[in-house]
Amino acid sequence: QVLSLPIVVIVHGNQDNNAKATILWDNAFSDIDRVPFVVAERVPWEKMCDTLNTKFMAEVQTTKGLLKEHYFFLAQKIFNDYNASPEDFQSRSVSWAQFNKEILPGRGFTFWQWFDGVLDLTKRCLKSYWSDRLIIGFISKQYVCKLLSVEPDGTFLLRFSDSEIGGVTIAHVIRGKDGSSQVENIQPFSAKDLSIRSLGDRIRDLGQLRNLYPSIPKDQAFGSHYNSEWVGRG
Repeated sequence: QVLSLPIVVIVHGNQDNNAKATILWDNAFSDIDRVPFVVAERVPWEKMCDTLNTKFMAEVQTTKGLLKEHYFFLAQKIFNDYNASPEDFQSRSVSWAQFNKEILPGRGFTFWQWFDGVLDLTKRCLKSYWSDRLIIGFISKQYVCKLLSVEPDGTFLLRFSDSEIGGVTIAHVIRGKDGSSQVENIQPFSAKDLSIRSLGDRIRDLGQLRNLYPSIPKDQAFGSHYNSEWVGRG
């Protein structure tokens, strides 16, 4: 006899997401000498961060992992706490219910369903952009507004959608003649959208986008990602 890695038998594709969550939790947090099928109900947040990072890098097949600021955003999301500091989260534990049972406030999906959607989108359509560090991704809409509101007109950045599973959106600042600023978020692009026209070409199409935050001209940042048939056209 041999010990198997955890497996989950499903009867329909809509159970796939929950099955992956169960396997991930069991793989990452069970003890070697445990009673069969017994796994911790709560785990340290720092341990969860390591697991999410390992999963992200393995699925996307990138050497560029998650950063401290990404973990901070993910902690705010899973704990629904936007007042705590990064240090506060280090001593917390996250439960299985918070990970993949409780629906996120104001949404129709769990934390894992949202994160798995990000994984799938990045793996299928955004691997090269992520690996080139062109996507901040894990950042709140509120913090994006704070960053961009003081930047020149046309400054933009890319973040993963909060409201949709598997979407990436472009936030950009519009500055009026009176100096006032307004940050707008373009409707999120899904994997289907990006299979029709790539993210790089969509960014090239949008004339209101000028510099990738903080100050990189968009052609310099994304030029290598433009479709060759469009390069050089005015």
